[in-house]
Parts: sequence; C-alpha cells; structure tokens
Amino acid sequence: MIAGWDEKGPVLYYVGSEAGPTKGTRFLIGSRSPVADIVLDSWYHYDMTVEEAVELARRFMYHATFSDGVSGGTASVYYVGPDGWKNLSGNDVGKLHYQYNPVEPVVIRHDMDVVSGA
Repeated sequence: MIAGWDEKGPVLYYVGSEAGPTKGTRFLIGSRSPVADIVLDSWYHYDMTVEEAVELARRFMYHATFSDGVSGGTASVYYVGPDGWKNLSGNDVGKLHYQYNPVEPVVIRHDMDVVSGA
C-alpha cells in the first residue's frame, strides 16, 4: 500500500502484483485479512481520532498476525498527514496478546492438605 497526502487530503493506493494501483479508503490484504476485517468492521468509524485509529490499527494487526507464524512479530503504526509521516508505535505482537487478553494470576497455596481419591 502507498499512503500519502495531497492538496485534496489523504490518499491511499493498493499496488498488487496482478494489477496497477487501485485507489481506495481502506484495504486489507493477506491470508489473515478476514480476521482483521472482523475487527475493522467492529471498531472503525469515519470520524476517528488519531488515537482511536492507532488503537484500531494495533488491534487488527494483532488479530491478523498473532496466530500466523509467517506474519512477523511487530505491529508498526505510522501516521500520514499533511505535514509528512511519523512512526507512532512498534508493538511486539506477543505483548499485545496479553494486553488484549489479560491473564488472571493463579494463586497456589502450598499450606493446604491434598486429599486424593473419592
């Protein structure tokens, strides 16, 4: 994908191997894109703030890549605006897993008697 900004505002193109550039407002590509599409459809709205868009980007990249061994391990988020671009985050997908799926700690007490059998 190619993202940018011109005198009319934001522009986004998908450049695939099978055709020339296609202009659009959002694209999902790759083997896990159906999973990311569910997240995108659940959270996306047109007037999102930059913070909401960044969080959405992290979420759908996490959901698309966590269980896919060939997708890489970092969810990098960039902002493209009228004054250029900047890298907003580069999150380890494994760490995002625990952020989005918190694990409750299990306390094992060793001072209790264990009774076996019925």
